Amino acid sequence: MGEILQDSVLVALLGFVGGLGLGLAARIGRFCTLGAIEDALYGGSDIRMRMWAVAIGVAIIGAFGLAGAGIFEPTDSFNLGTGWNPVAHIVGGLVFGYGMALAGNCGYGVLARVGGGDLRAFIIVLVMAIAAYSVISGPFAALRVAVFPDTLLGTGTPAGFAHLLSDATGLTPAAIGILIGAAILAAALAPARVRASRKAMGWAAVVGLSIVSGWAATAYMSHRSFGAIPVESHTFSAPLGDTVLYAMLASGMNLSFGVGSVAGVLCGAFIGSLRKGHFRWEACEDPRELRRQIGGAVMMGAGGAVAIGCSVGQGLSAFSLLAFSAPLTLGAIMIGAWLGLRQLIHGFAPL
Repeated sequence: MGEILQDSVLVALLGFVGGLGLGLAARIGRFCTLGAIEDALYGGSDIRMRMWAVAIGVAIIGAFGLAGAGIFEPTDSFNLGTGWNPVAHIVGGLVFGYGMALAGNCGYGVLARVGGGDLRAFIIVLVMAIAAYSVISGPFAALRVAVFPDTLLGTGTPAGFAHLLSDATGLTPAAIGILIGAAILAAALAPARVRASRKAMGWAAVVGLSIVSGWAATAYMSHRSFGAIPVESHTFSAPLGDTVLYAMLASGMNLSFGVGSVAGVLCGAFIGSLRKGHFRWEACEDPRELRRQIGGAVMMGAGGAVAIGCSVGQGLSAFSLLAFSAPLTLGAIMIGAWLGLRQLIHGFAPL
């Protein structure tokens, strides 16, 4: 029993370290899902969108580099199961993205805002956590399973592009993954103006390395605990609920990687906001705005539960393994966010 507790504390500490990097990147590097979409659609800048691509490229290279070195086996993650449900990822992603626009940020982003003193974001975090758990294991869990079964399409092999191409070419999944990651990274950094944005791209690389650190840490801990600790990396849907539960029931629960990750993002964002001189207490003065943000939080929690991951969980962690679900979910999140932003700016005018 003592060894299990020791392992749970250690894996939480490892999650905290990766979360710290993510929190610092959000506050100092301005790494943000919705911000990247807003800049691309309305700000005339693709720098933050390219930051996402850099983070994805680094994460893919790192994850498959670990696999090639024998440190980490991607198929140990649930993201590469032998079956998947594309409908769930599309619907969940659309709902999550739309809710993200209404709430003003994704789960990872609102955590970073809490670290900067935003009390509105604290409400969003709580509501999103409750909504996610109500769909994962609460009163709406049976409906979710009935409408969106975990396996709609059976693949018979790991549901990932690297493993699919490996079967077709004979190359190892690790080699294919590293090549794809390098291609994404090269495309993202191709324009000279992007390479000149060294600080932004550096923080994007920190995000990618934080995802890689999650795979390395949990792979090690899974081996150490004889499989008792799951192999995973950072995501911010279910772990928000886990953190709220742990805050209330710590004496009857063990720490987890996700709880440590959430704490790390909060701490990193707090340090980053102090470093930039941006920390200040903020509250919502407009009840209509808070109502909209709470509605968005409900949609993010429910959408993330259906899609089995959020913009970070699918858009970075699952993408780093080249899971089939990752580009589908990330694309749906972006479309949902576009629709939400369009509604906020133009109303329900025809497209």
